[in-house]
Amino acid sequence: MVSAHNSFLAGLLLASIGAVVCQSGSGTTTRYWDCCKPSCAWSENAGDVTAPVRTCAAGGTTTVSKNVQSGCNGGNAFVCNNQKPFVKNGQAYAFAAAKIAGLSLSQQCCACFKLTFTSTAIAGKSLIVQVINTGNDLTTNQFDLQIPAGGFGSFTQGCPKQWPSTPAANWGSQYGGVSNRASCSAIPSALVSGCQFRFDWMRGADNPKVNYQKVTCPTALTDISKCIRRS
Repeated sequence: MVSAHNSFLAGLLLASIGAVVCQSGSGTTTRYWDCCKPSCAWSENAGDVTAPVRTCAAGGTTTVSKNVQSGCNGGNAFVCNNQKPFVKNGQAYAFAAAKIAGLSLSQQCCACFKLTFTSTAIAGKSLIVQVINTGNDLTTNQFDLQIPAGGFGSFTQGCPKQWPSTPAANWGSQYGGVSNRASCSAIPSALVSGCQFRFDWMRGADNPKVNYQKVTCPTALTDISKCIRRS
């Protein structure tokens, strides 16, 4: 017979193991940019945070209310231009959609992870991401990096609505986006540097694998998203 004390200790051990699984592991990356309002911009999804993720009006610079419907569902809330990848003081940063083992949407919203690439082309390089979105088509431990002209994915209507003067073809293939650096110049100028990030810093790596580790979110990301986890 297992004593109550031993059962308690076993429970603590299992909880500890679960926490470790959520904190780190190995995973895959993909890329997308659909211009839709991120999942973590809705209060009911965001969980215990200071505020839901910031969203913008068409044009990508003017903040809209957290209650405005997504541009992909008939509204006027879109991803903001500055929620693109960038390098600051030698460290690379980005935003991502994710599905992480052991974490619900409200637990992963606005959490940050350090991704260390293991694929040959960029092995050893690290990228710190903040999770601001999810996706029904994501597999476990998948980080879908938010990269302009990285592909619309399931939502083809968002970017044409946010950027009506930019032909849909300029954004590249529905899955994968543009195929070369030169094509980045055909999307809105405010997003070009984020598109080029894939060909410059990422060296054109196509869906590289990573090891991930949960980290404290840096202000370089939270100053942009305006979302900080309290727990």
